[in-house]
Amino acid sequence: MAETHVANDWHDPANVTRLPAPAAEDLPRRLMYATSSGLGGTGLDTTALEGAKAAQASGFLKEVVCFGTQQSVIPRSKIHSLQWHPVRLLSGLGSQDYYGAKKHYAAMSAARRLRRRDFDCLHGWSGDCFRALVEARLASVPSVMDVPTWHRNKGLKKSAETLSEREMRLGTGSAFQRWRASLPIPRLQMLAEYDLVDLLLMPSRASGETFLAAGIPESRLHYVGRGVDVARYTPGTPPQDVFRAIFVGALIERKGVHHLLAAWKKLALKNAELVLVGAVHNEIKAVLAANAGDSVRVMGFCKDVGAELRRSSVFVFPSECEGFAKTTLEAAACGLPLIATAESGDAVVDGQTGHLIPANDPEALAAALRSAYENRDRLEAMGRAGRQRVEDVFTWDHYRARILQGYARVMKGRPA
Repeated sequence: MAETHVANDWHDPANVTRLPAPAAEDLPRRLMYATSSGLGGTGLDTTALEGAKAAQASGFLKEVVCFGTQQSVIPRSKIHSLQWHPVRLLSGLGSQDYYGAKKHYAAMSAARRLRRRDFDCLHGWSGDCFRALVEARLASVPSVMDVPTWHRNKGLKKSAETLSEREMRLGTGSAFQRWRASLPIPRLQMLAEYDLVDLLLMPSRASGETFLAAGIPESRLHYVGRGVDVARYTPGTPPQDVFRAIFVGALIERKGVHHLLAAWKKLALKNAELVLVGAVHNEIKAVLAANAGDSVRVMGFCKDVGAELRRSSVFVFPSECEGFAKTTLEAAACGLPLIATAESGDAVVDGQTGHLIPANDPEALAAALRSAYENRDRLEAMGRAGRQRVEDVFTWDHYRARILQGYARVMKGRPA
């Protein structure tokens, strides 16, 4: 089999996309796809479905382990759903504990099914598959693992245990407190997953850099990026009478919303509007109250995000940490120029499809907004270039093609 990885270009979606499709004999025959998310829906559920569709379309998907399904592409006979299993009884504990319990249960279920030795490749998700990866190693089954965001240590030097994990190990607190503290996936377990898996699937360049900083060799990284439905998200007609900047996502500090509000208030642009689409979290309410004026519109949940994007002039996303923010691709597909950070993903090419700004830099954010406001004649060309970039490298077809290339890489070393 010809090598399907381009050395030193793992982070370039255009180069990875241009690689030839793997031959059928270089791909798995019986793949298990395991995730603690659902199959189809929104967010990671959409990404999980698109990933599973790669194997289904190529004829080697044997089984999907997941929490429920909202789709009709993968036959029900291939889905082992955990939707009605006992872990649902823990849903009242809060999102962190409940999601941790789901991840533990998904890994345990996938490991149990791997013991049948009916699979020749495992596709898991970071935080979801420690036990399954151990079982795959015991059975000499090659494995790949999707990483939804960054390395657990985010490119920093950290202890293998958090303070709360250490307290649990030392037995402090009541039995119930120690049990509840055991539900979130511990840092050490996620680090062990990185060591156990054969190939790590990277959502973005920024994500990959955190793995390189942790000492994981480039040869174990494979760029898959993300995708968008270009038939659903299409360009509209930019507004002529008002400059409308739009943000889509959870209204939290990690996504830079506090910087965006402060920069917008400072600029005080005439005939301009800032639209915030997404749930308002408690941590941002005080900043919102202090900075939101008549030119700021908080929409909350929006059923048709594409329609709001098409009514806007520019998309703003100053996040400090993402895997690959899907909203940046949706905005680009709608023909919007982007003002975003490298940490938000790979949708922006600085000066071509928008403005690339440093994270946590309100001054740079304000300067980019002012530049967009004062040079509106350039926005349409940037928007067209962004749409073209999406069509060239960031559709779901491209995402699935990159996953198949990852399978071919990992299967190259499979036992005879």
